[in-house]
Amino acid sequence: MATEVILPKVDMDMATGRISRWLVAEGATVKQGDPLFEMETDKAAMEVEAPAGGVLGGIAAKEGVDVPVGQPVAFIYAEGEKPTVAPQAAAPAVLAAKVEAPPAQTAATPAAAPTASSVPGALRATPLARRLAREAGVNLAAIAGSGPHGRIVSADIEKAKAAPKPAAAPVAAAPSDADTLKLFAPGSYSEVPHDNMRRTIARRLQESKQHVPHFYVSADCRLDALLKLRADLNAAAPVKDGAPAFKLSINDLVIKAWALALRDVPAANVSWTEAAMLSHAHADIGVAVSVPGGLITPIIRAAENKSLSAISAEMKDLAARAKARKLKPEEYNGGTSAISNLGMFGVKEFAAIVNPPHATILAVGAGQERALSENGKLFSAQAMTVTLSTDHRAVDGALGAEVLAAFKNYIEMPLAMLI
Repeated sequence: MATEVILPKVDMDMATGRISRWLVAEGATVKQGDPLFEMETDKAAMEVEAPAGGVLGGIAAKEGVDVPVGQPVAFIYAEGEKPTVAPQAAAPAVLAAKVEAPPAQTAATPAAAPTASSVPGALRATPLARRLAREAGVNLAAIAGSGPHGRIVSADIEKAKAAPKPAAAPVAAAPSDADTLKLFAPGSYSEVPHDNMRRTIARRLQESKQHVPHFYVSADCRLDALLKLRADLNAAAPVKDGAPAFKLSINDLVIKAWALALRDVPAANVSWTEAAMLSHAHADIGVAVSVPGGLITPIIRAAENKSLSAISAEMKDLAARAKARKLKPEEYNGGTSAISNLGMFGVKEFAAIVNPPHATILAVGAGQERALSENGKLFSAQAMTVTLSTDHRAVDGALGAEVLAAFKNYIEMPLAMLI
């Protein structure tokens, strides 16, 4: 029996993927583990390998076309085995499921391949059932199929259409696209279609603001000692191949200070779930990196245990591969907290949005010369404002203030980070 080549789900928020380039032509012989195609997700690009050896056939996904995750995009046949699924039959099933429905309805597998093995958690429906569901606005995920192997058939759609609908709670409708366009003169704007990354960012942050009760605490941190330590460490960096072995940035020290603060106040290094609080053993710090079309947060794992030079080298590597959209899923999924630093843009202060499963995110502003007072005396010093956003279900005001005070202490007495 032919082996399905499935478009994999490499991110928990991923609903669709896009094959940017086939690396193997139809009819070519491949070995298990050979790269078959390069796939774009909303966050990265990655190569997908052959799940088995044999002859590649039945390619059903074109380059540059969004395909729901879990869909077979091709088949691998054993040597001498005749194709049982013609490319012409397989392609429409994949492409017809293109993102015409919301993401929750698109993770489906086609019914055009009767010999295909089932995909765990995927939906199976006949093409007619899918068309009827789209036309009627029926959610396939809410239907139990009555066909073979649980496949959804047209009769199931008709039954769902006839079922009484629960009364919907009244909600304030957002302005439609048409209403928005009416506000601007024709020809005064151009439309730039959203890509997968921008759609995912919009959805996740909207959900966060709707469902996560945000709480904010801010503090001003003096930077004089931190700037001196950074300069001294960079000056003392050993030379390797004619260049310094490392060059620390302010952001590197901020990552270390925040990781140590979470280590010192473990009650703030948590994630909320409805069943329990997840208390994390390490401070895995996601660092927001701007990329074309949005941002991504590669993660420095166990940052509390790493040296400043190790954090600096790892962050440079992750940031470069993030901008090239070459990160692996395990390098940006998860994490226990995050940092968003806009200081390099001259932003004095701002508040960031918590991105679950994180319960906290630290927003870092620019270091500036400011007039400060101490013991009734005015003086000038470098300082920056930081704002901690918390999920109030997991980290309340007093706890947020405690972990922010620990961070401020490391910034203002940075030698403590070297002990």
